[in-house]
Amino acid sequence: MNSPASNRASNRSRTTTAAASRPWLAATRLILLLTCLCGLLVGWSSSCLGVDAEVLLRGGTIFDGTGAPGVVGDVALAGDKVLAVGKFDVGRAGRVIDCTGLIVTPGLIDLHTHSDRSITQPSLRANLNYLKQGCSTVVTGNCGLGPVDVGKYFEQLERDGVGSNVIQLAAYGPIRSEGMRNANRRPTAEELERLKEQTDRAMRAGAWGMSTGLYYSWNTHANVDELAEVARVVASHGGLYASHIRSESDGLLESVQEALEIGRRAGLPVHISHFKASLKPNWGNLRAAAAIIEEARRQGQQVTADQYPYIASSTSFEPSVVPLGAIPGGPKDLRQRMQADPALDRQIRERLRKQLAGTEDVLLCSCKKEAWRCRRISEIAAAEKLDPVDVVLEVYCLGGGSVVNFAMCEEDVRYGMTLPWVATASDGWGAGPTESPVFHPRLFGTFPRKIGRYALDEKVIPLAQAIRSCTGLPADILRLGDRGYLRADAFADVLVFDPEKFRDQSTFEKPGVYATGVRYLFINGKPAIDDGKPAKTLCGRVLRHHSP
Repeated sequence: MNSPASNRASNRSRTTTAAASRPWLAATRLILLLTCLCGLLVGWSSSCLGVDAEVLLRGGTIFDGTGAPGVVGDVALAGDKVLAVGKFDVGRAGRVIDCTGLIVTPGLIDLHTHSDRSITQPSLRANLNYLKQGCSTVVTGNCGLGPVDVGKYFEQLERDGVGSNVIQLAAYGPIRSEGMRNANRRPTAEELERLKEQTDRAMRAGAWGMSTGLYYSWNTHANVDELAEVARVVASHGGLYASHIRSESDGLLESVQEALEIGRRAGLPVHISHFKASLKPNWGNLRAAAAIIEEARRQGQQVTADQYPYIASSTSFEPSVVPLGAIPGGPKDLRQRMQADPALDRQIRERLRKQLAGTEDVLLCSCKKEAWRCRRISEIAAAEKLDPVDVVLEVYCLGGGSVVNFAMCEEDVRYGMTLPWVATASDGWGAGPTESPVFHPRLFGTFPRKIGRYALDEKVIPLAQAIRSCTGLPADILRLGDRGYLRADAFADVLVFDPEKFRDQSTFEKPGVYATGVRYLFINGKPAIDDGKPAKTLCGRVLRHHSP
């Protein structure tokens, strides 16, 4: 019988012999050991080194644009991109900004501006009234107005520089004017091809869709058949159809249906600009218009809208105060014609009186009569002992002007902003604080008013929803995949604001006053607003649309 010691020796001998006969087993064990060690080293390296950032926004409350509640965390930026968001290990950081007590969001996106001309002017290229509101991107070419040659316009912006990012729509006003001289009829087959070719050219140059202003003279003659046919070109490039619809007052519901029909026929998303119900008899109809849109959305149609958070609109004197077609024959010899024809005099006065009755009041921003500028029609009439209709006729005969029209109600404004498919947009343009006249306080205060007054102060909507209406939602509407959200690898358009101070300061009496509360605004990774102060460099880019 073998002893225990001899048995152990015999077993070791057999094991050694087996291992020697299977060298691959020893190699495998060695590889496994090295793999584990490498894994531990990589993990140790990551936890020690972490994310290297050029700029680290530390400890702010982050609202990422999705509509989710804010969470405290960090945001790392490098170059023109976001590296990391939330909780992560930090390696090296070139600049650390303490955001404790501040709110960090994506840069705000204004879906509806008329900044086309203003941002080409040397004094307004910075688009500072929008930067001061936290806007990193503005959409131009709205309401069917804008440069017809999109490519040339983009080249000018890139050559001269611009303070914010710019997205352009193909404006159907100049397209129709060039294609058929805006004739009051349907286009011929040849003219229709010309309209489609011009729209195609704009889309190929980088436009993100087509805009119409069916309320205005430059587009009012275009019908559904024409617009659907041209919009099919836009659809082929993956663009959207944005419209200042034909009527926002008595014909609101029919006009919404018309926009939906154009979208259905053309097969593209529809966006309703500055969604509202105008004139007193129509107050409350916004809910009926929203119900039409929500039914279309339930059926699978892509439909959205935007609004500005004010009860006053702002546009030209005609058609806001003098509707198109309200005065046969136009302003030429109007007073003489009315004196000679009592029936015409009565017809015009009744129409204008009805229009004035639908508003709280009308503020004249500009007109040729200097003493009447920046005054309300009711105030002028009382001071000069005139019928308000005669004030309107005088301004009209002198060539019109621009107005602020208090034609909406607060209840509709508040209801509209609760709708999850309604974005925030200013309907303004680049302006300076001393520019005269300044049209409307929305040029300086739209976004801090929505977030500061309606969300933070009055709690009409949750703060996360208000921020989403200015960030992720407009990005979704545009199909802008790399902006509008705070997430890794998105472009570094980032806003940091003080929730105690982010408020609009502009009023109807003094509209040209910058908003307060923006501490930092990064555009493409560069500081456009740095510790509350505007940078001297222009950080914006032209954003071209590319067909899918």
